[in-house]
Amino acid sequence: MAWNEPGNKGKDPWGNKGGKDQGPPDLEQVISDLSKKFGGIFGGKGGKGGGSISGAGMAFALVLVVVVWGVSGFYTINEAERGVVLRFGEISEQVTPGLHWKPTFIEEVRPVNIETIRSLQANGFMLTRDENVVRVEMDVQYRVVDPEKFLFSAVDPANSLSHATDSALRYVVGHTSMNDLLTTGRELVRQQTEVEINKIIESYNLGLAIVDVNFLPARPPEEVKGSFDDAIAAQEDEQRYVREAEAYALSIEPQARGQVRRLEQEARAYKQQQILKATGEVARFDKILPAYQAAKIVTRERIYLETIESIYQNTSKVMVDVDGGNSMMYIPLDKIINQQGGSAAPARNRLNNSLNSAINSSNTSESLRNYSRDASRQGRN
Repeated sequence: MAWNEPGNKGKDPWGNKGGKDQGPPDLEQVISDLSKKFGGIFGGKGGKGGGSISGAGMAFALVLVVVVWGVSGFYTINEAERGVVLRFGEISEQVTPGLHWKPTFIEEVRPVNIETIRSLQANGFMLTRDENVVRVEMDVQYRVVDPEKFLFSAVDPANSLSHATDSALRYVVGHTSMNDLLTTGRELVRQQTEVEINKIIESYNLGLAIVDVNFLPARPPEEVKGSFDDAIAAQEDEQRYVREAEAYALSIEPQARGQVRRLEQEARAYKQQQILKATGEVARFDKILPAYQAAKIVTRERIYLETIESIYQNTSKVMVDVDGGNSMMYIPLDKIINQQGGSAAPARNRLNNSLNSAINSSNTSESLRNYSRDASRQGRN
């Protein structure tokens, strides 16, 4: 029922019993009523003119405030963090991980994570040295090394690092050809960009350290992407052929070195053989010399026959010189042996018979007859 409806007996919510005063209650009266109520709680005695708070109540309230203030000052710094303490807004000190206490409203602590690796990306279309446009993307990883500089040297250190990265990347790309940027010069671009970023942020005192710079694959504009893909494929084929050639060279080189060493050893062995052979010949002639001095004709004839014998042993043809005639007989031993189907013994017998007949019928010298007989014996054996 509304306060002003019939039957409400003229009572209003502000305590106006008569219903004649339509205004709100007096503010002083409300405060007085509240004082009476809370005065009883803190031990005071309410009066007609107001209430008062006792000394015990004040002490309890003060102790309660001090306890709340003291408890609110405890804080914890994590293992990966360092805390920067501000006393009335001025840097006071850095605190290490653990449980600490600060006077609330006097000091403020701002924790900073110094172990987390943070990432920042820079990308965009950039102009190369040969006036080509290419889209470049780079990912920069960094971490905080000085919490104080990180918090107060710049308004937004991450934004400052982003601008520094973009500036350094554009500078390096502007001094690099597009072919190098897309193929073989990527690692050099990454290293140069990292150096330029460090130069820029060093003067800013951002309290940051670059951990790594990752140069993501650069892409040419879509209009010429096919041509550049062909160029990259050709570069890869060239590198593959070079590696194959190097592998072939590595496989051939040991064989060539082995052949060289073998030829050197054979040459040394041949040299030693010839030296020993010559030494033996000298020794043999030294032994023949006394016999030659004693009987020159006989020794000369024997040497001649031995020489002819050694020559004939290495040939398949025989020539017989007939005394008193101008003709020479030629006996094709190799053809005779081949006609007999490879059987050497019958051909050798027929050859000896032919030689004996020719020698006996031609009045050759006694020395040639003796030689033919010796050759026949050797052939039979």
